[in-house]
Amino acid sequence: MAVQLSVAVRNARLDVIETTVGTSPKLQIRTGAQAANCAASATGSLLVEITCPSDWMNAASGGAKTLAGSWTVAATGTGTAGHYRLVDSAGTTCHEQGSITATGGGGDMTVDNTSIASGQTVTVTSKTLNDANA
Repeated sequence: MAVQLSVAVRNARLDVIETTVGTSPKLQIRTGAQAANCAASATGSLLVEITCPSDWMNAASGGAKTLAGSWTVAATGTGTAGHYRLVDSAGTTCHEQGSITATGGGGDMTVDNTSIASGQTVTVTSKTLNDANA
């Protein structure tokens, strides 16, 4: 039999992620496949780095936590987005990484366009964290 948690516990587990990562982390959008884990060195070329707002995710609800507002910035590199890394505000510690696709593509995070050119405006359109054990 599997462990089951209340929605309140699942929401609390999700909300602590934002607290642990801290305010105004940096979102890096990179080319290629992601590293084996967050502790490994970053892979691919950096296309975009967005300094997220101080309160960067909405409060968890129903066992899910979603992007707060919209995250938009001009790209500094050219290439095809393959993955993202969320690092602390100093840009030194990776706390999360995942797949990235165009809107509707089913990635862990979606952007308006994965074919990125330097200077192009890039907008993150969705990002949701879900907690298991419902």
